[in-house]
Amino acid sequence: MAVKIRLKRMGAKKSPFYRLVVADSRSPRDGRFIEEIGYYNPISQPIDVKIDEEKALEWMLKGAKPSDTVRTLFSNAGLMEKLHNAKNQK
Repeated sequence: MAVKIRLKRMGAKKSPFYRLVVADSRSPRDGRFIEEIGYYNPISQPIDVKIDEEKALEWMLKGAKPSDTVRTLFSNAGLMEKLHNAKNQK
């Protein structure tokens, strides 16, 4: 089972809102997920992103792969650097 950290689309037509979820890569985009670890609102000014860093790091250390967009969000939040540091400490 390949685990991914990806966006789940919520919100109405033309007003997207996303939840960051940990899901099996075989499940559909808006389907079943394992755990919700944050949200992303690209419409609000400024853009609103909330990430549970502890859970995100825990899942990535277990082998979960973030999607390209989620990787960008994590990089902007400084999470990829924390992951790199955590892997080097082991």
